[in-house]
Amino acid sequence: MVEGQSRKDQPFYYLLAENGENLYVAYVSEQSMMLDTSDEPVSHPQLDNFFERDANGCYRWRNAMMH
Repeated sequence: MVEGQSRKDQPFYYLLAENGENLYVAYVSEQSMMLDTSDEPVSHPQLDNFFERDANGCYRWRNAMMH
């Protein structure tokens, strides 16, 4: 395997991401993901497109997006 190349036998995820300058949606392999330990609140302009918040403030996947 070439260094930096993703294995095909692992899950891939859509990720609401930022790089310090831009906010974007990325499609990344599980091996490329890192845990966010910043304890910062989630803030992304597309957050409401994918999730809704319940009465307790927890995020839930929007039913309209499920296939």
